[in-house]
Amino acid sequence: MLTKIVAFAVTLGVLVVFHELGHYLVARLAGVKVLRFSVGFGGIVWSRSFGRDRTEWALSWIPLGGYVKMADEREAPVAAGDLSRAFNRQPLWKRMAIVAAGPIANLLLAVVLFTATYAAGIPGEKAVLSDPPAASAEAAADVRGGDRVVAVDGEPVGSFQELRWRIVRAQGHDDVTLSIVRDETTAPITRELSLAAMTTSDWDADPLAMLGLRVDLGPPLVDQVLPDTPAARAGLQSGDRIIAIDGNDMHSPSDVASYTHAHPGATLAYTIARGTTTRDVPVTVDAVDQNGRRVGQAGVRLRADPQAALRNAVVVRYGLGEALVQGARKTWELSAFTVRMLGRIATGDASLRNISGPITMADIAGQSAQAGPLVFLSYLALISISLGVLNLLPVPLLDGGHLLYYLAELIKGSPVSDRALEVGQRIGMAMLFMLMALALFNDVSRLF
Repeated sequence: MLTKIVAFAVTLGVLVVFHELGHYLVARLAGVKVLRFSVGFGGIVWSRSFGRDRTEWALSWIPLGGYVKMADEREAPVAAGDLSRAFNRQPLWKRMAIVAAGPIANLLLAVVLFTATYAAGIPGEKAVLSDPPAASAEAAADVRGGDRVVAVDGEPVGSFQELRWRIVRAQGHDDVTLSIVRDETTAPITRELSLAAMTTSDWDADPLAMLGLRVDLGPPLVDQVLPDTPAARAGLQSGDRIIAIDGNDMHSPSDVASYTHAHPGATLAYTIARGTTTRDVPVTVDAVDQNGRRVGQAGVRLRADPQAALRNAVVVRYGLGEALVQGARKTWELSAFTVRMLGRIATGDASLRNISGPITMADIAGQSAQAGPLVFLSYLALISISLGVLNLLPVPLLDGGHLLYYLAELIKGSPVSDRALEVGQRIGMAMLFMLMALALFNDVSRLF
């Protein structure tokens, strides 16, 4: 729990500081007087004043954000000598640049973080696939066990994790083109993988498993049997190797999870190897709600066979220049994907359960921190992108809402009226309140 709290605090602190630094630095470059730079909202806990303008640097009670307070006649009287440096008296382009600088700073931070991870080297698994289930989209596309995916729709793939991202990014498309190497001595061949049968719940669960795309890590090992669960009642033990379920060979921990999830409440025949003996163990799995979907759970934590994982391990690493290119590209792709997903949620094509709140963020932050610094940096970059994109949405109270007002001012030739600003603020507050309520509801639903 402490790890999650600390990781979440670091995540929030870094993202807020970079966001507000964007506003602060561009405001200073534009000649605007900055009165206060605060991390957090509400009453001030600690503050110090520095610089020619005696800008107050503060920590406030409510740590869910921050703000940069500038000299502005609309908020408080401005001394005669500072009128030329008031925010409200700046040309339109300067005001727009100052407001846009916060979200842009978050996107630039993501580029830097992704560049660092690509330069350091991202560990993963080779995109070598196991035998596909008979009725899967992979089997229909004539993709076979041992095939290595090298590209999706012409985009290079260096690991199974990159394959997953390319497939997830194609959500909403009818199909994707896989470039695969079947024989290392011959040129890659292409196969059309259909996505047409994928449902919203399939994308919310494990889309690659639903399509039949599985990495071959060999039969997984039981790492832990949770007490008072179907696996514990069936007698499974730590160290057991799960060879098959209902006669279907298991090639990775995700194979076991996918098959078990697909059979809620059913009695499954787990074929396990324990020492030198092999036996069939009937396991009647629980049926539980997960993200609005009924799934089966056995109550085991699994790990890949260490030797098979070592054979299949790969590190994706680039030189600094190429890492920067890849970091910028990944940031752009994730930003565009975030916008598309928000559109799909708004139109009902994607589940509202994709919206997460601080509880889920804290949980994932803790897991990322425990998985290692590179995983945590990637998570930090992902959340920074989400913060940047969300703040650019044309919603009053957000940076994008202010930019919308300035766009209206540019078109009509005069500022938006105070009445319009007041109505916009009320609408923005209502929208943000509903969004936060939905996010917290989803968080609590995941817990219980």
